[in-house]
Amino acid sequence: MARFLVTGGGGFIGGHLVHHLLARGDEVRVIDDFSTGRRENLADIGGDIELLEEDIRNPEAIQPAFAGVDYVLHQAAIPSVPRSVADPVRSHEANCTGTLNVLIAARDAGVKRVVQASSSSVYGSNPDLPKVETMRPMPISPYAATKLMQEAYASAFYASFGLETVSLRYFNVFGPRQDPTSQYAAVIPIFCTRLLEGKPPTVYGDGEQSRDFTYVDNVVQANLSAAVAEGGAGQAFNIACGERLSLNELLDKLRPILGTDIEAVYEEARAGDVKHSLADVSAAREVIGYNPQVDFDEGLRRTVEFFVNLAE
Repeated sequence: MARFLVTGGGGFIGGHLVHHLLARGDEVRVIDDFSTGRRENLADIGGDIELLEEDIRNPEAIQPAFAGVDYVLHQAAIPSVPRSVADPVRSHEANCTGTLNVLIAARDAGVKRVVQASSSSVYGSNPDLPKVETMRPMPISPYAATKLMQEAYASAFYASFGLETVSLRYFNVFGPRQDPTSQYAAVIPIFCTRLLEGKPPTVYGDGEQSRDFTYVDNVVQANLSAAVAEGGAGQAFNIACGERLSLNELLDKLRPILGTDIEAVYEEARAGDVKHSLADVSAAREVIGYNPQVDFDEGLRRTVEFFVNLAE
């Protein structure tokens, strides 16, 4: 049994991490100010975790949560490319300054390893596919720039202080409990909800933009493996499935599952959005033992089932 601290544990991915850790018998602390996280993600396990309701931008407030912790899974952030375009300062403060505070607290507490959430968006306008970690990052949104800075701080803390860090570049994570209500929500929960409501989903651009959609259980496995892997300190790894699907193809898969023929509404592409995304995950497999178990179709089936049950 180990003691984990999950920052952003009330978020979509953070909540899944907390549930998995508890299920296998670990001790779990959570830091979340619930500015983007949701209390309902932790409602069924509230009595089983230590919860510190604080903002990672406040170093003095979060420092006590790191005492006696073995591993930190740093998920707290202001997510979303469009949100960062609308308010780049807030994204910087949470994602960069907040991460610096987390790393300092982890260093001072003698934490064994920090695993942090980065993003495939760091590749930005680099046109080469698949994305390989050795590629030059070319961020085209403030969000992507903040994630690249997070990675730089993490590797610098390993080089300067010996704090072991691993950054995981998530590719379009989806799954149950993902919030479809925000204007910045991810595409799969939005599409599911709109189609279930009998309304046309909105596609920004021509719908031919493609993504390497990654079911959330695979991301959980990546975090837990990265925390204890012998190698990988100071490095960043792609976390995905190594397959890509266009938004039009996604809709073609969703319609028969949901029994609808509703067509999408197409609007102008959004600033900062990447056209195509596809990951090479061989480094994550070899170095941190990443082994995705849930393919896209099975993940989509589980996700749709969740939203259907939610709507009933």
